[in-house]
Amino acid sequence: MKKIIQHILTGVFLLLSLGLFAQENKPKKIDYTSDRSYKDEEKYPGAFILAKIDTQVYFNHEGIEVWCDQAVFYQESDFFKAYGNVRMKQGDTINLTSDYAEYNGQTKFAFASTDVKLKTPSTTLTTDSLFFDRVKQQSFYRSGGKVKDTASTITSVIGHYFMKDEKYSFKQDVVVTNPDYIINSQQLDFYSATGNAYLYGPSTITSETSQIYCERGYYDTRNDKGYFVKNSTINYENRKLQGDSIYFDRTKSFASATNNIKVTDTVNQSVIKGHYAEVFRHKDSLFITKRAIASMKQELDSIHIHSDTLMITGKPENRIIRGFYHSKLYKSDMNGKCDSIHINEKTGLTQMIGKPVVWSGDNQMTGDSIHLINDKKTEKMDTLKVFYNAFMIQKDSIEGYNQVKGKEMYGLFGDDNQISEANFIKNTETIYYSRNDDGSLIGINKAISSSIKLLFGDKSITDIYYYRDVENILYQESDFPKNARKLRGFNWRGDEQITSKEDLFRDEGPLNLPKIKGIPLPEEDSNFFEDRDSEDPELLHKNSRLDPKLLQHREQDSTSVKKKNILQFKQKTP
Repeated sequence: MKKIIQHILTGVFLLLSLGLFAQENKPKKIDYTSDRSYKDEEKYPGAFILAKIDTQVYFNHEGIEVWCDQAVFYQESDFFKAYGNVRMKQGDTINLTSDYAEYNGQTKFAFASTDVKLKTPSTTLTTDSLFFDRVKQQSFYRSGGKVKDTASTITSVIGHYFMKDEKYSFKQDVVVTNPDYIINSQQLDFYSATGNAYLYGPSTITSETSQIYCERGYYDTRNDKGYFVKNSTINYENRKLQGDSIYFDRTKSFASATNNIKVTDTVNQSVIKGHYAEVFRHKDSLFITKRAIASMKQELDSIHIHSDTLMITGKPENRIIRGFYHSKLYKSDMNGKCDSIHINEKTGLTQMIGKPVVWSGDNQMTGDSIHLINDKKTEKMDTLKVFYNAFMIQKDSIEGYNQVKGKEMYGLFGDDNQISEANFIKNTETIYYSRNDDGSLIGINKAISSSIKLLFGDKSITDIYYYRDVENILYQESDFPKNARKLRGFNWRGDEQITSKEDLFRDEGPLNLPKIKGIPLPEEDSNFFEDRDSEDPELLHKNSRLDPKLLQHREQDSTSVKKKNILQFKQKTP
């Protein structure tokens, strides 16, 4: 008997518990208060007409409050239409105002139209019409909208707001207007709490001093910093910076780029390439390394400068190029090497420092330092100067080396950009293989004098003039020992000669570039209007003023960028 009573009590308790659980999970009805309430069965069958006299009509449903001047309320089906000075409030995060709104309590789906304004703690959205799904905690517009942030204003045709993430996803004709710049993008995801924006598809950021282009990028709209990948370019007033990835800081007028960099100087017609670069716009300076090479146009030719590191500074009219460590230059008619190089584009002066060597035609020239002077009017080589321990070597046509040395050397270039005249001064010496027209050796001439002038034709020495205190001896080949046929300081470096642009990198091993993962593609937005469950009622009430066709998903409503996980760039051959 005792056990039977216990079973009965347990059953009663379970039934009561299930009843309470069902009652708790049963959708709550919409509460309301109104100064005036009446019915018009002919016009609004099954509805109450609610109206303001002193205070607005008020609705409350599971955390959302609505105020309006007049409403049509279908109490049995938990649906109302609100008219005049409508205000919706959800907690401390959502405040929506409009002239018209409707709300379906069974689906928690709302629609607002005419002068719609949605306020969050950090943004204000204005649009003509807005859909609001409380189950998803998302709102959506596709008739054009504007979002005002603390730093910027964003407009687009389509906008999707995810309240939990405080994220906007804008699509079609997206424009961000800031006092300092304007952003145009195909798609932009904006996080209102941080001000971070993610750009997808062809996008530009335009200001008075620069224009940025990318097809994938990130921009901090409040701190003016950005990171751009995929066909990224920054156009300054006189420079264009391209790279696989670019970092940009507007406040410091600074940009850095990584991998496959190309900097084009639109004024001085030069192109600089490398795999890491830094640009300081205010200082008009550029630092570039990792296979750094600068190519500058000269007449119909170009001169190419390669160093471990290149630094370009100064305004276009007074630009300086500096190369540090293992510097090399190549021109179709001249090439050379040194430890460091300094080029002043205004004066046309190129200074080669640290074991410099220059080859012009068949002539090798070395010294403590070498200066090359370019005629700015004709854009042709004009003068070559070698300071201290000047030494010129030319391979003889058959054997041996023709040699000239002195304290300094001054050379002139002809119309063909080849050495046409060379003047050696102070303590000059020569060794010269004198030959007949048929190439037979006449003898080996060794001479000493105060100064020497050499004239060239067809890349060879044609005449030699000795001045003051001349000692000149012509030796028969058998009388001139082989170990005496090289002047003191002789150093033939022909195996180092640069014969092509590709030779600039001849001594360098393979370059391993860092992999750039880029920026993740946007998550594919779900259909805002999709049914949440097949057993749920339709989003729209049968008395909604909306046509159900408006809730059909359109292709342009979805993410416009093809879905992938993470974009990775393939390294190009350096």
